[in-house]
Amino acid sequence: MAANARFFGNYEHALDIKGRVILPARLRVHFTQPGYLTPHLEGCLALWRSEDFDREVELQLAAAESDAASRNRVRDWAANVFEADVDKQGRMAVPTNLRGYAELDLEQPVVIVGMINRVELWSPARWASRSLDGAGTGA
Repeated sequence: MAANARFFGNYEHALDIKGRVILPARLRVHFTQPGYLTPHLEGCLALWRSEDFDREVELQLAAAESDAASRNRVRDWAANVFEADVDKQGRMAVPTNLRGYAELDLEQPVVIVGMINRVELWSPARWASRSLDGAGTGA
C-alpha cells in the first residue's frame, strides 16, 4: 500500500439491499487493509486509510481539549467510527447509523468522491446541493 496515496475522481454506485456499496477499483486498491468509515463534514461519510485516519484522530483529540461541547462532538464522532473491509468483489458495508447520517438509501445511488486524503460518500441530493460559494479551481 502506497504511503502517499491520493484519491481523486467522482463515481456513482448504488447501495445494494444489504447496505453495501462497490468502491471503484481506482480507489479500492489502497484499501488492502481495513479502512475507517466516519461521519464527516456537510453530511457526507469519509473513508480513511489507517495512516490518514491516525492523523484525523489526532485532530479530533486536539479539538476535544477546548470545551465540553467539543468533547461531546468528538465523542459522537468516535462512537460512529466503523472499521470497513472491502471484499473480493470490491464491496464495502455501510452500517445503518452511518447511512442515516448521510441520507443514503438502499438500492439508491451513492456519489463516491476522491478527496485527496480520503474517499467521501454522498447522497446525490446532498452532493448536488452543497454550497460552491468561494470554491476555486486552485489556478
